[in-house]
Amino acid sequence: MWKSMADQSYTLASRITLNNGLSMPRIHLGVYLMNGSEATTAVKHALEAGYRAVDSAQMYHNEKQVGKSISEYLKAHPDIKREDIHYTTKLASNSDYARARRSISQSVKECGLGYIDLFLLHSPYGGKQARLDSWRAVEDAIKDGEVKIGGVSNYGEKHLDELLASNARIKPAVNQIEVHPFNTRSNLTAYCQEKDIVVEAYAPLARALRMKHPSIVSLAKKYGCTSGQLMVRWSLQHGFVPLPKSVRKERIVENSQVGGFEISGEDIKTMDGLDEYLVTDWDPVDAD
Repeated sequence: MWKSMADQSYTLASRITLNNGLSMPRIHLGVYLMNGSEATTAVKHALEAGYRAVDSAQMYHNEKQVGKSISEYLKAHPDIKREDIHYTTKLASNSDYARARRSISQSVKECGLGYIDLFLLHSPYGGKQARLDSWRAVEDAIKDGEVKIGGVSNYGEKHLDELLASNARIKPAVNQIEVHPFNTRSNLTAYCQEKDIVVEAYAPLARALRMKHPSIVSLAKKYGCTSGQLMVRWSLQHGFVPLPKSVRKERIVENSQVGGFEISGEDIKTMDGLDEYLVTDWDPVDAD
């Protein structure tokens, strides 16, 4: 996949087209494990730096602060419209249809942005019925104008097969999974790309656990970039949408500055070869 993506100069204005014809930014700010005030500040820094996408979740307990930060930014910059900012959140747990549908409406209210750009089922936990019922709630939220795009997170091939084989009216546009050079998930990412489902890469920096890995350090030196920039660029050249997370202004800016170099095919292969199935948090892709 990297060949077709390599010659692009990625900026925070770059967008990717989804299987429903809509598009979203190529780089998003992740706000996982940020408390309310950290999220408020990080989102402000990111928007000021030119980010146009933020990834939250019900589980993160910062939807309200993220939404407020976006609203305040829009108020201060009348030239930028609500539709220019892409806001993602996720369903905490799959359940029956009515509960899932209420939960989505609650998220819309919580962020205060009028609608949610991308709503994901956060994991495949809960069993087949809960997964399919919750997906139906996402489809109806799209029909009702509360959500623009539906997707999933932490879904393995079997969960995607199940959803695609069901009588779903809408195909998931996105599968957000942990992907980085130390956990490439090459079978799952190839499957998603074959089904025209965009892979969003969370923990694209492997939560800083491998920043000092000799291969990463030496390639970063070769390309005149930081280890973090190298890993974000690797993600982009694979066709993924990375969600680098930081609370520090300079790091938020730095993580997005990946347009000035291009990793060669040979070096992409070297980085792919670092795969050790490093899971930095949870791994529900095999859940029943």
